Amino acid sequence: MRKVLTISLFTGLLATVWAGLGTTATAAEPAAGKDRVFELRTYVTNPGKLEDLHKRFREHTCPLFKKHGIEVVGFWTPAEGPESKNTLVYLVVFPSKEAQTKAWADFKADPVWKKAYAESHKNGVIVDKVISQNLTAIDYSPLK
Repeated sequence: MRKVLTISLFTGLLATVWAGLGTTATAAEPAAGKDRVFELRTYVTNPGKLEDLHKRFREHTCPLFKKHGIEVVGFWTPAEGPESKNTLVYLVVFPSKEAQTKAWADFKADPVWKKAYAESHKNGVIVDKVISQNLTAIDYSPLK
């Protein structure tokens, strides 16, 4: 069931991204950013902790992502089913694998992040599981 949900979320996510970007790239254009790395991340929260995760992203994580060069494409939650109560899915993009590695290392080492992370866990651990998958755009993908 989870695999079907992930595939459905991913398909919907890419359709949403494509529609939202309004890109007009054609096959004749050079593949700008051909080395870009898209990272699909899924967070499954502990029971009752999804709103705490949203709060942490709103107040701390998103500004720190920007600071460290982690470009957010979008955030989603499942529209229905039990996963809608405990799952956050988001897509970020980096210019290269090296940029991704550096950005995450800098983010995790940031004292502001360490403090926000610790504060957010005062009432219990928020996230039960993180699933991260790097994606590479293929030649016919409109989003590269």
